Amino acid sequence: MCMSVSVRIRDYFAELTDPRRDQSKVVYPLINVVAIALCAVMSGADDFVAIAMWARENRDWLTKFLDLSRDPKNDGIPSHDRFNAIFAAIKPAEFEKCFLSWITALHEITAGQIVALDGKTLRRSFDAASGKAPLHMVSAWATANHVCLGQVSTDAKSNEITAIPKLLEILELSGCLVTIDAMGCQTDIADAIVDADADYVLAVKGNQPTLHDGIVDHFVDHMEDDFARTKVSQHCTEEKTHGRRTKREYFVCAVPDELPSRKRWRKLTAIGMTINYTTCKGKDTSELRVYILSRKLTGKQFAAAVRGHWSIENCLHWQLDVTFGEDQSRIRKGHADANFSLVRRAALSLLKNNHTQKVGIKNKRLCAAASDAYRMEVLFGP
Repeated sequence: MCMSVSVRIRDYFAELTDPRRDQSKVVYPLINVVAIALCAVMSGADDFVAIAMWARENRDWLTKFLDLSRDPKNDGIPSHDRFNAIFAAIKPAEFEKCFLSWITALHEITAGQIVALDGKTLRRSFDAASGKAPLHMVSAWATANHVCLGQVSTDAKSNEITAIPKLLEILELSGCLVTIDAMGCQTDIADAIVDADADYVLAVKGNQPTLHDGIVDHFVDHMEDDFARTKVSQHCTEEKTHGRRTKREYFVCAVPDELPSRKRWRKLTAIGMTINYTTCKGKDTSELRVYILSRKLTGKQFAAAVRGHWSIENCLHWQLDVTFGEDQSRIRKGHADANFSLVRRAALSLLKNNHTQKVGIKNKRLCAAASDAYRMEVLFGP
């Protein structure tokens, strides 16, 4: 079993280029560095010092599927500086491709599901001495399977517009419904989604003022007579949590002929609007948002897409910050910040897709640290 496990890992990372020039002097195989880092991060390590410490304490378990015999002096475990140097030199695009192929092979992605795209800044990854800006990661999150399908790094939030098409190129999105916030409401991005044989739900805000105002005017006009002059699909939800009462209304209409600039948007089929009414501590507030859709959805389906999009914030970004300490990470040498971010997202996806322990991600990391059997199960399935 351990031999087959080793082969499976090595197969998926076979195309990853070893950045070390003289391969004849390589002491630590690249697959060892990657596998050790993933196991350690899954078990609670949040930096290279912790990874090296964890590996030394768990060497006997690691020898079950990794060859650690090349460096008997150090028990085959790289130092934290060696981990840092290798991660700084690995090409993130190749690393991403390898992790994606492995995780999607372990956890089959549900066909036709919602895929949310959104960006997150690693706030402490900047380096004032070298002038390096904080790293900004744009990720794709499969909302039903809780798997990070891919990510692309950029050096500024404003560059999401150019990063999103690069991310779309590496994803298999056929039949999926792609959701993006207003930053991604661009005709080129809509074209790329359609080219991928997928559909889109794009939030529209002030960056598309004519389109935004046209959608708002359409819904406001028809709400005056309760949509007597046009067909609408509606859905409403109400919930009360932590003293806050929220009512959400969803509306979907076929795209009107008179909508400004409608012909600029490929496959534009419908428009949507949400209104959130919130009561908290006796204060009432409301918020209106509008969207363009390439597929006609029911009000309930539209609600699922809108709410599903925010799972990338709650299930990915929030977990990375709170449970993995990503915002506090000072890893920044070369490509190390981007590559370590990939390892975090892979570890989170693996932990979320293990259901034998009915606890949160923080406690799943504790379980992985304490139990060899559970760690193996998370890595390769029950």
